[in-house]
Amino acid sequence: MKFSKIFIPTTKEVPKDATLPSHQYLVRGGFVNQIGAGIYNYLPLGKIVLDKIRAIVKEEMDNSGANEVQFGFVTPLSLWEQSGRASTMGHELLKFKDRKQTEYVLSPTNEETVVDLVKNRINSYKNLPINLYQIYTKFRDEARPRFGLMRGREFLMKDAYSFHSSKEDLVREFHVMEETYKKIYTRLGLEFRVVAADSGAIGGSGSKEFMVLANSGEDTIVVCPNCEYGANIEAAIRVKKHVTPWYENTAYEAKMEKVETKGLKTIEEVSNFLSTSQSQSIKAVMKKAVYEENEEVIVFFVRGDDELEETKACNAVGALELVDATAQEVEDIGLVSGYCGPFGLAEKITYLIDNEIKDEVGLVCGANEVDYHFTDTDLSTLKDVKYSDLVAVQEGDICTCCGGKLEYTKGIEAGHIFQLGTKYSESMDAKFLDENGKSKPFEMGCYGIGVSRLVAAVIEQNHDDKGCVWTKSTTPFMVDVIVSSAKKEEELNAGIKIYEDLKDAGIETILDDRLKERFGFKMSDYELLGFPYAVIVGKKLQEGLVEIVDRKTLDKTEVSLENVQEELLKLINS
Repeated sequence: MKFSKIFIPTTKEVPKDATLPSHQYLVRGGFVNQIGAGIYNYLPLGKIVLDKIRAIVKEEMDNSGANEVQFGFVTPLSLWEQSGRASTMGHELLKFKDRKQTEYVLSPTNEETVVDLVKNRINSYKNLPINLYQIYTKFRDEARPRFGLMRGREFLMKDAYSFHSSKEDLVREFHVMEETYKKIYTRLGLEFRVVAADSGAIGGSGSKEFMVLANSGEDTIVVCPNCEYGANIEAAIRVKKHVTPWYENTAYEAKMEKVETKGLKTIEEVSNFLSTSQSQSIKAVMKKAVYEENEEVIVFFVRGDDELEETKACNAVGALELVDATAQEVEDIGLVSGYCGPFGLAEKITYLIDNEIKDEVGLVCGANEVDYHFTDTDLSTLKDVKYSDLVAVQEGDICTCCGGKLEYTKGIEAGHIFQLGTKYSESMDAKFLDENGKSKPFEMGCYGIGVSRLVAAVIEQNHDDKGCVWTKSTTPFMVDVIVSSAKKEEELNAGIKIYEDLKDAGIETILDDRLKERFGFKMSDYELLGFPYAVIVGKKLQEGLVEIVDRKTLDKTEVSLENVQEELLKLINS
């Protein structure tokens, strides 16, 4: 391909809303352009990258034994009503009616479609297991599409769905998919981590995410440097924090006492006043839980120096989401902000307590009365209490696998696999006959990869202040032959010969033969576009030499015309 024959509209202007490097460079490099909120066109270079990633995903999925299909982008709403997700997916599910007033949705995922496909077509355990996948367009009506391809509304996704006769076989396929995903990301040249995750709106259990490590990642990942443990902070766990009570090694019986703490509302203020550590107090976090048909203010109690992890809390109460409760909403149900505790709460108040403070004694908490707190409490005296894992793991907490100290890092979710179980097969009455002739719902797995998101993820992990740095397996072209001055016949002819020779050797090459652009502009484009190597045909040509540039390091090496192909093959295969 020649620059003079390909549409690559590069620009120096940074999009106003672009904060991530991938968003800036993909737009500036003419890989993509935005035509609506969260909706992008792929220009020639962007389409090449997208197709390369798609091809790797397809090859590894085929190697795993999965079958490629293609579902409709438009899905009847009735299928979503069968599964119950017509309402639980919320506003991200874009619904519309056709001329006959039949309701449809633009597919954000395809569990319902695949269950409807398999239902009544696979009737016996003898035809299981099966794994069906597609690589196709999806649409989610994000409230705030941002970060370019990272959080768009329309995107290309690989989604796979497996059906099994037993949980054991589901787990087997889950591990097959995990290994398949590892092969995909390794082939793409990405540094990644497999982490435990929350299943979210998809449902099920046994959920794992594949995180591309990048400082710009939206997700906080908890990792252990001493072992392979990793988890999204929404699902991370730790060894129970040990807090030495002030009564350690002494005979102690809690004698709860109400003390005046006038005007003191925060954990820090109360702890300082009572000369206790924040870890020896109970923090009340008041949230409004939003359900399908109602809302309710709920109190979550955690240790004073811990923070509530909202996804864990939301799952614990089965809500669609948690939002901050207003002061008026708190007051309306008789709660006292700044002085709320688990003792003496009205029966109508719903509350949960974190697992780690179950049956603790000697802690300080609000007395549910303005200007008063309880000291020396005994949580074992509480009755009919619901406990759950509610806290966000902090850096320095202890790893449950090896005892190391946990750390935070940032990542971009590029894949997610789930053990769905019978969530969808039961709700949609999809069953088969087992070896005993008994009717059972299918055990299901779900496996997704954000193919278009990976275009951006590659750049988030591989870029510098000049532009993109594509990995060898994702780059649009491996080599950019840059003719310093295409108006000079000798340079142009030499560039064309190098270009033709490299193509004949099977190396994906582009020739920058533009007549009107200066050498400096061509080099700026090369650095922005990020092809792994460039061959510069310029002043040294009279001596029979050209320069090879490594985009990652920007190091230049002089080589003879006769050795260009040999040297590039060494670099490409290294």
